[in-house]
Amino acid sequence: MAEATKAPAKAPKLADPMEASIDVATQEMIRRAQQLQIETVFDRAVTMKPCAIGMQGICCKNCAMGPCRLPLPKDGIQGEDTRKGLCGATANTIAARNFIRMIAGGAAAHSDHGRGVAETFLSVARKETEDYTIKDPAKLRAIAPYYGVETTVEVDGETLDRDIDEIALAVAESAIAEWGKNGGELLYLERAPKPLQEKWEAMGVKPRAIDREIVEIMHRTHMGVDQDYKNLMKQGARASLADGWGGSMIGTDLQDVMFGTPSPLQSEANLGIMKEDHVNIIVHGHEPLLSEMIVAASQSQEMLDYAKEKGAKGIQLGGICCTANEILQRHGVPPAGTYLQQELAIITGACDAMVVDVQCVFQNLANVAKCFHTKLITTHPIAKMEQENVIHIEFDEHYAMQDAKRIVKMAIDNFQERGAEIMIPRHKTKQIAGFGVESIQYHLGGTFRGDYYTLNDNIINGRIRGIAGVVGCNNARTKHNDAHIKIIKELIKNDVIVLTTGCSAIAAGMEGLLTPEAAGVHCGPGLAEVCETVGIPPVLHLGSCVDNSRILLAATEVVKAGGLGDDISDLPAAGSAPEWMSEKAISIGQYFVSSGVYTVFGYHMPVEGAPVFKDYLYKDMEKMYGGKWDCEADPIKHAHKMIAHIDKKRAALGIDKARERVLMDMADRQALGME
Repeated sequence: MAEATKAPAKAPKLADPMEASIDVATQEMIRRAQQLQIETVFDRAVTMKPCAIGMQGICCKNCAMGPCRLPLPKDGIQGEDTRKGLCGATANTIAARNFIRMIAGGAAAHSDHGRGVAETFLSVARKETEDYTIKDPAKLRAIAPYYGVETTVEVDGETLDRDIDEIALAVAESAIAEWGKNGGELLYLERAPKPLQEKWEAMGVKPRAIDREIVEIMHRTHMGVDQDYKNLMKQGARASLADGWGGSMIGTDLQDVMFGTPSPLQSEANLGIMKEDHVNIIVHGHEPLLSEMIVAASQSQEMLDYAKEKGAKGIQLGGICCTANEILQRHGVPPAGTYLQQELAIITGACDAMVVDVQCVFQNLANVAKCFHTKLITTHPIAKMEQENVIHIEFDEHYAMQDAKRIVKMAIDNFQERGAEIMIPRHKTKQIAGFGVESIQYHLGGTFRGDYYTLNDNIINGRIRGIAGVVGCNNARTKHNDAHIKIIKELIKNDVIVLTTGCSAIAAGMEGLLTPEAAGVHCGPGLAEVCETVGIPPVLHLGSCVDNSRILLAATEVVKAGGLGDDISDLPAAGSAPEWMSEKAISIGQYFVSSGVYTVFGYHMPVEGAPVFKDYLYKDMEKMYGGKWDCEADPIKHAHKMIAHIDKKRAALGIDKARERVLMDMADRQALGME
């Protein structure tokens, strides 16, 4: 009998670079990876389909009787919804449990980031480390009163500034207590507008201690505990507020105190920032504690001289994800790319070391690094990889510079181990980053006259239609950067100024939207006029994803400036996460909704399988908090949902028609006391 012939193996299905990303550098590197037969996230997204039931949020695996899957009937719910798991949990209960577990995961990630910063700040205050210092004492004095810390002392009847070291220690100890105190509420809630605080009080969602709210979610979602989707979401709202007005806000503030409050600076963005004749070090993750030291070490004369000894012309530092944003906004270190470009930075063949900390780090980096000379270095005790080629150098803030120099030296030594073939895309774009609550105020009026009233005035007179926060991740299930850019361009075309953070900010930088010149090309006439007059881009980079707390405080400053209502929910403003991926995005979304912001997500929301619960998020929450959820995958429709909401708020404020512009003569000016 003739031997049966085996059918030839099918060629693996690969991503189409043009369909995978709008970014030319990314397209080039996807092609290179495929030529080298190196699998990337873009290829995996083609071959591995998502679970349809999980996407709908109606798969429960919280006990060993499951997983229980409750798919929607093909014809939808007809009459009573009788779907239930083995324990009787309804689709609404399951979807709500899954949703708030995502909030718990996101809040835990952000708040653990904040905790690490607070612990390091406590070491600074106790003089236990010489590598970190207080770089912005004015910011420390500004936040101290929220912690109940006095900034002045009475000496012989005279009021004097209190010693900065005493203030630092008292603030550090009070900040640390926010994670685990046994009574009271989070101190930073006092920073919110009073009407918003009253809403939280009425709804019973004021966070107590940060860790307590996260733990309570895990208890409530254990099998057989909380089985009311409304009550579950009450705790979800409380935990999210513990993130936005707690852990994230504390982390942002204390980073500013230690590393300096950002101010606008020029840099570049995209993979083209890497240099063939330099030692290339890519830092990736979210916590800036180590990366701050790596910046300092890589700029030290000792390390620069050592790099030249090894044949390099210098050291080029670049970033991926929010560690990139942290060192960009304070030092001008250029981001090499967004979340989905992390593998591609190694595939250039020019990455001598990739140093990762926590969050959004692919384990597949280790597999890609095996194909090149790249040293992959993990640095955090809670974030290791199982592959043997990964090096672990555990960071200790007490020996921060010593650890940083060891890592930089390892990268320099590895420079000579490169293979012959290097391919760095030539694409990079100029950007202006480093905006924050303080710097926006300065740009609006200078050192002595800086005030958010200027922004409010231009919203009231119609030059600026409203404000949008466009933030968040990339998602390999969507076209890389496409939704971010289309939504941002549509918003600024319609005179909506955009505040951006995270990978969305990097995407905007790569597209050239973070320059003042972009206003003349992409903006409507009103926003373009304001940007030209003030000298700012139409899209303001406010930092990393933990820095979304800056957007909350900027919104609060707009409320304080007057003329646009009494609460954040009154503002002509909306939020967006076009390509969200992370649990952190759900936590961020919920704390914006709970703070009164209409918040639209792209791609999908994991609630479609529970229509009643979906309506609770998309409709009922607006009656409770003034903000609500929404979802729209189409970028243009997404942007216009935000614009429609902004227009609705303008109409409610009575500013839906542009205010008449009146030229004033000298008599008019004298009557107003202007001369």
